Formats: sequence, C-alpha cells, structure tokens
Amino acid sequence: MWTLTKHKEWGALETWLPEIIDMRGVVQDPIHHAEGDVATHTQLVLASLTALPEYALLPPDKQEWLWTAALFHDIEKRSTTVVEPDGRITSAGHARRGESTTRELLYRTIPTPFAIREQISKLVRYHGLPLWIFDKPDPLKALLQASQEVDLQLLTMLATADVLGRVCADQADMLYRVQLFGEYARDNQCWDQPRPFASGLSRFEYFNKTDRSPDYDAFDETVCEVVMLAGLPGTGKDTYLARHMPDWPVISLDNFRRKLRIDPTDRQGTGYVVQLAKEEAKAKLRSRTPFVWNATNLTRQLRQQLIDLFASYRARIKLIYLEVPYPQLVQQNRNREYAVPDDALHRLINRVEIPARWEAHEVVYEITE
Repeated sequence: MWTLTKHKEWGALETWLPEIIDMRGVVQDPIHHAEGDVATHTQLVLASLTALPEYALLPPDKQEWLWTAALFHDIEKRSTTVVEPDGRITSAGHARRGESTTRELLYRTIPTPFAIREQISKLVRYHGLPLWIFDKPDPLKALLQASQEVDLQLLTMLATADVLGRVCADQADMLYRVQLFGEYARDNQCWDQPRPFASGLSRFEYFNKTDRSPDYDAFDETVCEVVMLAGLPGTGKDTYLARHMPDWPVISLDNFRRKLRIDPTDRQGTGYVVQLAKEEAKAKLRSRTPFVWNATNLTRQLRQQLIDLFASYRARIKLIYLEVPYPQLVQQNRNREYAVPDDALHRLINRVEIPARWEAHEVVYEITE
C-alpha cells in the first residue's frame, strides 16, 4: 500500500518537508480562522479527520490518500496570503496553486502512482467546493464536472474536517453546507463514482454546450477523428506515434519550429508557428482527413482552444496524455536531439494540468510507472 510517510508526528513532518514548516506563521483571517496560523489549522484538520466515524470505515489506502490531502490542502496559503488594505486576510487561488505543488511533490520528490497522486491533488484543488458550490453560476455542472476528477465522498470528508479544524462563529452553518453538498452528490449519482453519461460524446457535449442535460443521449454527427497528444518533453510522444499510429498524418509544432529555425522561447515566433499549424489542421478538417496534433499541450486553456476549433468542424477528439517517471523523463529529455534545458523542464512540470475526462470525446492516459 502506498504511504506518504510512516512518521506522521508534526515535528517529523516539519523536519522532512520544507513545505510543511512553511505553514508556520502564515496568518489567516480571524473571522474564519480564529484558531491561528495555517500550521495550527492543518494540525486541527488532521485530528478532526482521523476522528470522523466515516474515516474509520474507509479502507487503509483511501485513509492514506485523504490524510495526505488534508496535510497539503492549504500548502499554498504561504504564497497566496495577502493582507488587504481594510485589514482582511485573503488567500485567493491557494487551492489551484496547491494542486500544482502537491502534484509536483508526488511526482518528483515522493514518487506516487499516477491515479493516487491525481486523486490527492484533486482533493486539494476542490477542497473548498462543498462550501461554495451553491454560489456557482451552474451548481449542477460544477458538481458533475468535479465528479469526473475527484471522489466526492472523500471530498465531503475533507471539507467536514476542514470546517471542524477551525474556530469561527459560522461553523454550524458551514457544516450544514457540506452536508447539503453530500446529499446533492447522492441525488445526482456521483457520491462515490464519476457521474455516468450515456457516452463519451454525451459527456463532452454536456460540458461544452449550454443547452444539454446530463441525461441527454447525444447523436453522433462527427465526420472525422483528431488525436491530440499531451505530455512533457521527453515522455516519448514521437515514439508512441511511431509504434501505434505510424500511418497517421501528424501536425507537429516542433517540426514547424525546426523547419523555420524558430526558438521555442520566441513567443512571437511560436505564435506564427501555431497559426501555420492551425491552417494545416483546418485544411485537413475541411477534407475530413484524420490527423494527429502533436505538441506538449500542458494547460487546459491551450487544449480547450484547439478542441473548440476541431469540434467546430465536427471532429471526434481523442486526447492522449503520456507520462513517465521523473528520473526517466529527465534522462529521455537529455537524450533527445533537441533537449529542453533542465530548469525549463522543471518549470514545465509545475505548469502541467492533467487532462480531465470531460475535455474531449475520449481521454486516454498512457502512464509508465
């Protein structure tokens, strides 16, 4: 069974990971956190979590995932906390940044199986959702989207412990909100599983169109297929294509750059490369020719722009994410003809947003562990 560490005493954790000792002295708004700094709050959350009756009923592996997420859930308040001019203390964006830090720690520093790492990272990312879901413009879509990425039963336990691990006047109201979230998940078939859809096409259309019901069984009107690769430099995307899709036409940003002698760090040049690649893609889409779009595609925003383009031509999109262990990644990158400098590679690792199941008609994870 995967274990973060056998030494779970707070002093041992501070000695082991600098990210834990960084929690000391990170102030919080006393209206919501009268208990003190982030280190104090996190210790109270861990104690509250392990005291929950439902936590005791979890299998040991899920207890470990949830405990780790509780430890890391506010890890990036250290970098996002701001004292506003009116004296209020905020930490906007700490969950999103905390997800990235957690992922990087569990990839580079504490090698963790992909599925476990992603579950923990997403628990960190979504830990505040149960409190605020009904303030979202579309609470149902927010709920079902989260269910595609994280176990909502575990998320509800984490949110409960997060509330119990603080001193505030509205604690009872917040616990009630978390309880409602759990009931909402049960009512919508996603308490302990991703919300099921009739097909990958139906799921894609629900999350990418405004007029779809989650129960809608979409009719397939796609006319061609586009495969989009995603992964860090050195994960073996070219090797994967040579092995599995040797006869497919490939649109490669790197090939355009090399042909035109444009440096990857040249933003203006990269914009020109992307425009040329999109024009080639449009020509293939108009002729309904299947092709592969081969690039790193590390962020959701970048992928979404391309997926919107492909879908507008009624293409069926298959998104394939590739990953190898960190030592293998570094070695394979160094052995490439066009290696990315180590410092640049590490910056890219911190930017990775793992593709979600709802981003494309089909999402495949090719993970070497």
